[in-house]
Amino acid sequence: MKWEAKIKTHKGSKWIAVYFEKSAELNARIKKLEGAHWSYSVNAWLLPITPEYLKQFKFTNAIPSETVLRKAEEFTRWMRSKRYSENTILTYVDALKSFLKYYNERKIEELTNADIVNYNNDYILKKNLSASYQNQTVNAIKLFFKTIQNTSIDFEQVHRPKRSKTLPNVLSKEEVKEILNALQNSKHRIMLSLIYACGLRRSELLNLVPTDIDSKRNILLIRNAKGKKDRIAPLSDKMLNLLRDYYKLYKPSKWLFEGEQKGEQYSERSISNVLKQALEKTNIKRPVSLHWLRHSYATHLLESGTDLRYIQELLGHKSSKTTEIYTHVSTKSLRNIKSPFDDL
Repeated sequence: MKWEAKIKTHKGSKWIAVYFEKSAELNARIKKLEGAHWSYSVNAWLLPITPEYLKQFKFTNAIPSETVLRKAEEFTRWMRSKRYSENTILTYVDALKSFLKYYNERKIEELTNADIVNYNNDYILKKNLSASYQNQTVNAIKLFFKTIQNTSIDFEQVHRPKRSKTLPNVLSKEEVKEILNALQNSKHRIMLSLIYACGLRRSELLNLVPTDIDSKRNILLIRNAKGKKDRIAPLSDKMLNLLRDYYKLYKPSKWLFEGEQKGEQYSERSISNVLKQALEKTNIKRPVSLHWLRHSYATHLLESGTDLRYIQELLGHKSSKTTEIYTHVSTKSLRNIKSPFDDL
């Protein structure tokens, strides 16, 4: 009988997902395994990642040592006690496990700066992993060795990859309008409209609750956003009226935007699919993501004359340098530049 096992992320944690053809016998057997439970969203049986299960389901290359698992658990508990976001915890623990597994035959306390350099060169660069991933790995290693593990590593000598100076991807107002008009479902249209109208991140949209809309002050309250900061964004009368119509029609109970089940938070995958389906009905051929709408919001504000300091506040950027990147994609000043080609 055919079966397949994969490592899957579910509700912020990694699990072994076991798939097989419908079988009462296999169902009965897997039910008896410690920690096993069925997931409707993954559509598979989920098992905790332990050395025994990894061996049993033939993940022989994925088996971290008992020491690595123990240290990863200590690191997780420490970050939770400091109220790091679950996404950050998941990212850091995965990066740390990868690093420690690479030196599985070594004692952790013996690892040095040279080992970090070798890992960057012989693992991250060889696998052509991104500078962003390398930076996250450095963050995870530094935090772990500063808080959990006594070591001889000199943190001042741990270098980071040079950041690539990529420009944000921006849509024209006409392209934004084309995407929104391609959506027939009113909920879908309002979700994407709100991302663009308030410069929201995907998680910020999905974490909204009905009481975050202050119709008397025409503002949207964005709670516990990136960096655990609250901020507000102005709501136009046009957007407010759309939200009122949406509320009357859908009557959300817990989250402002809910899934098929009442009280269930709309999923990240579903909102990404909404954009994908809209793009298929447009003439836009670029690989647009939801974050492009946030970039477009900032750029269009800048082009309409909004002060950069206000845009920084609206986006929730900690540093003004992060916001200044939009000056490089704004075409407002470029339109006034005459090319010498025109004088030929």
